Amino acid sequence: MEHKLTFKEYSEALKEDRLLGLKCQECGAITVPPRITCSKCQGTELEVVQLSGKGTIQTFTTIYVPPEGREAEAPYVVVLVELDEGPWLMGNLGGVDPTKVTMDIIGKRVKVGHAIFPGDKFSAGELVRPLFSLED
Repeated sequence: MEHKLTFKEYSEALKEDRLLGLKCQECGAITVPPRITCSKCQGTELEVVQLSGKGTIQTFTTIYVPPEGREAEAPYVVVLVELDEGPWLMGNLGGVDPTKVTMDIIGKRVKVGHAIFPGDKFSAGELVRPLFSLED
C-alpha cells in the first residue's frame, strides 16, 4: 500500500498553518492526521484535501504533570476539536491562561495553527503539532 499523505508532508503543511487530511473515495469520510487507510471504513482509495482548520472544542484537559521533556511547558491545555469537516483532532490550546480554563471552553470555536516542540530522548527530533486558538 502507498501512503497518499506522509506524516512528514502533513507536518510540513502544518508548519505553514495548513491542515491536510485524507478524503475517502469509498465512504466520503475525512481522516486526519494521516493514516494509510480510512479511519471509518478502512478503504484505501484516499485523496489529499486541505481542511479549513476550524472547529469546535468538544472536551479538554489541563496538564499539570507533563511527560518527560515537556516540564517547562506545564501547565498547558490540550483540547479535542471536532473539525468542521467531521474528524476530531487533538492539539494544544494557546492564548489562554491554563490555570483559569473552565468548562465554559467547551463549545467554543477555534482555528488551527502550529507549535514546534523540541525533540527529547524519545524522539528523532523536533515535532510539529496542532496549536489551536480561540476564534474572535
